[in-house]
Amino acid sequence: MSCVVEPGPPTGTRSSSGQTFSEGAPRAIVAGATGFAGALAAHLLWRHPRFELVAVTGRSEVGRRLEELYPRYRVPLTIEQLELDGLDRIEAAVVAYPHAAAAPTVGELRARGARVVDLSADFRLGSLSTYEEWYGPHPRPDLLEDAVYGLTELHRARIAGAGIVANPGCYPTAAVLGLAPLARAGLIADVVIDAKQGISGAGRVFDETTHLSMAGENILPYKVASHRHTPEIEEQLAELDPAHRELAVQFQAHLVPLDQGELASCYVTTTRPVAEAELRGLYADAYAGEPFVEVAGQPPGTREVQGTNFCRVFAAADGHTGKVVVLSAIDNLWKGTSSQAVQNLNLMFGYPETEGLL
Repeated sequence: MSCVVEPGPPTGTRSSSGQTFSEGAPRAIVAGATGFAGALAAHLLWRHPRFELVAVTGRSEVGRRLEELYPRYRVPLTIEQLELDGLDRIEAAVVAYPHAAAAPTVGELRARGARVVDLSADFRLGSLSTYEEWYGPHPRPDLLEDAVYGLTELHRARIAGAGIVANPGCYPTAAVLGLAPLARAGLIADVVIDAKQGISGAGRVFDETTHLSMAGENILPYKVASHRHTPEIEEQLAELDPAHRELAVQFQAHLVPLDQGELASCYVTTTRPVAEAELRGLYADAYAGEPFVEVAGQPPGTREVQGTNFCRVFAAADGHTGKVVVLSAIDNLWKGTSSQAVQNLNLMFGYPETEGLL
């Protein structure tokens, strides 16, 4: 699948802080840059040749430079309180707030003309009733119709014209990319998703489940039979299914003693028998030309995608049970969150999807 036509080469304008970007680059901010996802988004935008990162904001650590909080990212901007009235001409934004806290800020940015990628769950679900069942009252339901689900490989055309893009959750990114070829073919009768993630997915605020004494040398299931990413996966698979069949997904998440990384193991009962050759063809056709999805010839591991925007997918037909096993590996902070946000921003502003990510 072809990407957006590339504009001319950047002219190498340099800001007073040292960032190099193209002349006339969209002015961008990251709101919530003190968390893992926001800090990485700031890092990617700071080194991006097409965007001018002009501000990083946070509710904590105000007055510190982001590179003091995250030295490896080397973003020399000072963390500010978010005061939109004091920011001039913001055209692009990544909002890295928790659900319910994000939507009002997204609304304010949109009112000022900015195009926004939201990392929270506030705009991921198309159904207001489903959102309220899993998350509670929605703070800005009036904006739901304006939002596009940001799984780039599935909604590329709509993302390109969107004002609000709802960045997917990390678990749905891995699971839906792994299952999409089967869903499009109407082949999923039932699916169990067993997903494992490094402790960075829990964010900077640790509780008793993510403290090193619990997470080290341990595999820890959490949110058993109640994980909020379940309806997100169900909605996306139903949208892909040619008959739009609703599917009850059995999803279970686990924390594993990794810094970052994620593997979704999906066990699919198919609507009819699927031979190995057909399965290989489905996946090869689905992801031919995709810059960031690789169909692997053997089961992938998380190390293969660490620190990248790649998803590696492997599918096998189990002749014994008749099921299909799909394995999907991503970096939960990159393709699962921040680099996917930049991939979406690239599309929204007419740049190649790979810009600043390879």
